[in-house]
Amino acid sequence: MNYIKDNKDLNGKIVLLRLDLNVPINNGKITDETRIKKILPIFKYLIEKKSKIIVISHIGRPKGEINKDLSLKKICENLEKKLSKKIKLVKENIYELKKSNLFIKSEDQIIFLENIRFYKEEEDNDNNFSKQLASLGDIFVNDAFSCSHRAHASVCKITKFIPSYAGLQLETEINALKKVTTEIKKPISCIVGGSKISTKISVIRNLIPKFDNIIIVGGMANNILKYKGHVIGKSIQEENCEEIINDIFKLSKNHSCSIIIPQDVVVGKTTKDDAKIKELHQVSDDDLILDIGPKTIKNISNIIEVSKTILWNGPAGYFENSNFAKGSFEIGKKIAERNRLDEIFSVVGGGDTVALINNIGIFNSFNFVSTAGGAFLEYLEGKQLPGIKALN
Repeated sequence: MNYIKDNKDLNGKIVLLRLDLNVPINNGKITDETRIKKILPIFKYLIEKKSKIIVISHIGRPKGEINKDLSLKKICENLEKKLSKKIKLVKENIYELKKSNLFIKSEDQIIFLENIRFYKEEEDNDNNFSKQLASLGDIFVNDAFSCSHRAHASVCKITKFIPSYAGLQLETEINALKKVTTEIKKPISCIVGGSKISTKISVIRNLIPKFDNIIIVGGMANNILKYKGHVIGKSIQEENCEEIINDIFKLSKNHSCSIIIPQDVVVGKTTKDDAKIKELHQVSDDDLILDIGPKTIKNISNIIEVSKTILWNGPAGYFENSNFAKGSFEIGKKIAERNRLDEIFSVVGGGDTVALINNIGIFNSFNFVSTAGGAFLEYLEGKQLPGIKALN
């Protein structure tokens, strides 16, 4: 794979820069800037190298139709302030654009193409559309790892028509994930949460042969507790998971990987209720399991204490209600504490987990935080991502 930092000739070059700026916007305001902040380094790098930058990105799922509510205008305004640079948003039809007409004024350095998903050809990975996009620049840079599991025109097919490189953020993301999948420093542990075990089963299966501990928390742990004969009351669960769970325990035994599940829990009658700690045998039919209990927190903390590498994807409970956030908070704080002492390599990923660590102010206390959702999980499953394959 070619990396942009290895290209020594960027002066005056027009760089087509694929980013993921799919940030939440509510009432015209960006409510989470995490993805914007993470791509500032590539802008600063290319500006310093005196490149001309054409940004390709998207918001939402317009499904090939123009939707003014999904314009990149707010992103441009936000970045203008952060970079102290004027940014031009080009709304003309991409098929009518010509490279020679884009940077007319000498001070023009950053241009945004309007939401690339306004074109159905983008998600169709259309050949002609990709060729037209490529004709607008001198080189292509993919710095959108979180889009790289999509076989879309501006991620995949474009690389057929233009010299292509991996960006700074994409390189960092891949290197971080390699450290928890191939270049492993043991003991290595994975904390995996979320509501559905079926969505994470491929990840768990792929990691069991490589990991020492798989710690299962959150809603998906309820299925295992039920499988082991415990009452889980009205708690969130999936139907017909017995075979999946049986497979997990069988595989873990074959590879000497420990599966850790809650020893005690925190319950409420509703998600808005106060917290009540219960032993597993005390859970009643009208209880909702909404967090892990103190014994479980201590056990997980002890595992983190002896681990050299940790991967965390998914909160331990219903952290939206602070009464049920203690498990997730304590896990985050323990990893952050070990990280500050440089005693562990930590990778955190998943939308809810990122929201959680932002919430408690420890975002910068991990070696790497991934904002990628599907791409993050597919990489951990061992899948070859189309956007990465296209760069090779």
